[in-house]
Amino acid sequence: MTTLCQAVWAVERELDLLSWQIDGVHPWPIIRMRIFHELTRRSGLHGDPHPVRRTRADQARLVAKHVAGTVTRNPFLARGPYDALVVPHPRKPGGVEIYTDSLRAELGKSALILDSGINGIPLPGSHNLDFFTSAAGAVRSSKVHARCAEIAAALEAETGVKVPVASLVAREVPKHTRLRALYRSLLKRRRIKTVYVVVAYFHQHIVGAARDLGIRVVELQHGAISPYHLGYSYPGRPDVADQPDELWCFGSYWTDVADLPAGMKAEVAGASFIAPLSPAELAAKDPRLVVFLSQGTIGPALLEYAGALASARPDLDVTFHLHPSERSTDYALPTGVRMSTGNTLALLTSATYQVGVSTTALFEGMVLGCRTAVAELPGHEYLSPTVARGDSVLIPGPDALAPALESLPRASAPTTYYAPPSRQG
Repeated sequence: MTTLCQAVWAVERELDLLSWQIDGVHPWPIIRMRIFHELTRRSGLHGDPHPVRRTRADQARLVAKHVAGTVTRNPFLARGPYDALVVPHPRKPGGVEIYTDSLRAELGKSALILDSGINGIPLPGSHNLDFFTSAAGAVRSSKVHARCAEIAAALEAETGVKVPVASLVAREVPKHTRLRALYRSLLKRRRIKTVYVVVAYFHQHIVGAARDLGIRVVELQHGAISPYHLGYSYPGRPDVADQPDELWCFGSYWTDVADLPAGMKAEVAGASFIAPLSPAELAAKDPRLVVFLSQGTIGPALLEYAGALASARPDLDVTFHLHPSERSTDYALPTGVRMSTGNTLALLTSATYQVGVSTTALFEGMVLGCRTAVAELPGHEYLSPTVARGDSVLIPGPDALAPALESLPRASAPTTYYAPPSRQG
């Protein structure tokens, strides 16, 4: 992970990719995270971090929904007026979108909610431009840009991995240009004053449209940020096109854990969806429960840790908790390991121990009083600052977990990760 990030940063500097433009668009920030995902997948470090699995029937229903949505969910036809545009996260455990829930309640009817149904179920009463989003990505440019071959060669020289840079540019740059113009028209028509967006690095057409019009853009944190998250980490804080003005963070830990782009200000907004447990709740935790927090990228390797612990400590309740993108059929469980799905926070509230690699749920478990082990698997660098703070322990292999279990730490100041809500709107 560290090596791949360093390779991307080296190529970025050497080829001055943050200044690169195609027809007035800066393509590198648009494809940067996609490049990283390709590198981790093709190198064998990770799989697809959030796979979407659709049958042909699913695809047909989605197209029909998009077409109908041009009338029923079209934000150009929504009844206003609106002061703000809110773009939530597609993931909604239990039907609740936790990252913008409090903000949307605070803004009330003054906010136009733009919630895509492409990779999830949109919020009731929300609007979207899904038909246009899908159409914009369906037509690729036939123009081949010479710099793409240069970038691909430089990345391969650094990593040994071939990345389809030209294909990404051919798809993403025209899509960005079309959608940016569409959203610029929407923001002007609806007279939006502030845009609130989750996962801004995959919504740069919206951010760019707002920046074109001088509209304030606020990104709401949705997951773990680290020096190795290429959606946020720009060493040296260079100028980067089409970035939010502000990043509202769960707690103070996140405000300086990575170098954000120049001009992007990090502030603590707090988190309304989680809070430290009371002494009574901590005392009620199950001393036998050990939760392994899986992710599709590293699940099979993490399961080896769970199997080794179950074999060494049959007295424990060893639970392998699936990420929402995973299925139970993805795994054959070792003896002594049970599988869990559903509400992660409820499970971590009961657990005494948690084990994972880079999932945001590890930070949530710290707030909920879990003793934390980080498996030394690809991506563990995300938790390196917590290891350095003494809030977690790095476990070098499956057989090393059982001897270390009883001495695992609890986070000393959990509200640095998730503070009480402090501001909205």
